[in-house]
Amino acid sequence: MKTVDTLKKLQRVFREVFDDSSIKLTEKTTAKDVDGWDSLMHITLIAEVEDAFGVKFSMKEVTGMKNIGEMVQLIEKKAK
Repeated sequence: MKTVDTLKKLQRVFREVFDDSSIKLTEKTTAKDVDGWDSLMHITLIAEVEDAFGVKFSMKEVTGMKNIGEMVQLIEKKAK
């Protein structure tokens, strides 16, 4: 999957999880950029991302992601 396709699919997941069709993700997007993205929503989000892409993240990976670009890279690495 190409990065642009991964980002589009990820954006759909975010819009569903946060119930906000206006969310626009870039590789530089962080939790601070998305209203309601707190630690509790992060758990829900990670579970939905794992389901959508058929991947599993370790706790270290989840806590180490600094932005959407890093999430995309991990998804693409694991989805191969």
